[in-house]
Amino acid sequence: MISNKMQAEINRQINAELWSAYLYLAMSLDAESKALQGAANWFFVQWLEEQDHSRILQNYLNDRGAKVVLSPIESVPNKWKSLLDMLENALVQERKVTEMINRIYSLAYEEDDFATMSRMQWFIDEQVEEEKSVTDAINTLRDMPVYYFDQIMAERKYSQASPLKKDDDSKE
Repeated sequence: MISNKMQAEINRQINAELWSAYLYLAMSLDAESKALQGAANWFFVQWLEEQDHSRILQNYLNDRGAKVVLSPIESVPNKWKSLLDMLENALVQERKVTEMINRIYSLAYEEDDFATMSRMQWFIDEQVEEEKSVTDAINTLRDMPVYYFDQIMAERKYSQASPLKKDDDSKE
């Protein structure tokens, strides 16, 4: 059984993941408007990943017999000064998400909620990757012209999050 407090925190995280997805979609569209097709691709892949993260948490609450409650998504910025500005904003957002996930894990620990701790461990590991990915992008962009970096960003491919792959595999 999942506590009401934990259910509320996970619902808050679901909505934060959806807000992050919305932010990355806005970044993708802004990059596209600046003729940065590679960056638009990179942020679009990020948009898909954030939706996956939300879905993983939705599935988790459903599996635990808890109610998923969606809230309105607050508006996001729609324009950035530069690609570097977008990436720096993305890093700030990823760090906020990391804090929220750590808070859920801490609550799970306090409540001896081992199932939630297990699920959140995947997110903790994922956030290390997320922050590193954005940090690496920032550092690389600082060392090369935007045009060449944009071409590198175009190479990024979407891969569905592993917890969702397991769900799909088990239905076959």
